[in-house]
Amino acid sequence: MRTLKLVAVSAGLSSPSSTRLLADRLLQAARYRLAEQEYAVEVEVIELRDLAVDIAKNFVTGFPSEALQTAIDTVTGADGVITVTPVFTASYSGLFKSFFDLIDPAALTGVPVLIAATGGTARHSLVLDHALRPLFAYLRAAVAPTAVYAASEDWGSGGDEYTEGLPARITRAGVEFAELVAARPDRADEDDEVVPFEKQLADLRFD
Repeated sequence: MRTLKLVAVSAGLSSPSSTRLLADRLLQAARYRLAEQEYAVEVEVIELRDLAVDIAKNFVTGFPSEALQTAIDTVTGADGVITVTPVFTASYSGLFKSFFDLIDPAALTGVPVLIAATGGTARHSLVLDHALRPLFAYLRAAVAPTAVYAASEDWGSGGDEYTEGLPARITRAGVEFAELVAARPDRADEDDEVVPFEKQLADLRFD
């Protein structure tokens, strides 16, 4: 049985936080869908607030701490990544952006990513499309079609006949994300197929 590893990155600053709660709910939805398809699933949550000082020091020194390097390796080694940020000044938080600035631009190529955000009002929901999608498009990730924004009033709301409630949006996003993860080839197989550039040059014949 293939084992899939899902990692959620939460940039919430308080404990507990609605950002972490949304990350947990999305992980649960994706994990449930993959379990239905008989995949073994490992999950891990990275709380960026615990790494805030390490992230700042990395920008000054150029060297990550052991904890920060472990977090980076965990994200880049995942089969799928869920990212959740609170909205600050109509965009993702500085802590969230700073962490992903440390990710090699090619390290998430083709990796399924589910984007989500939390905020005080629904007016900030456009952050998903004007900030988060471009960020992960730059990192060449495979961004899930449905993104989730949770305003304060969304928690505990079931929606109405015209609008999906937060639970329904979480489920739909989790299912779509899980399908992307399941459809992606095993990362170990991908690594086996990579031919180093030096070998490609050596194999060239110019006669």
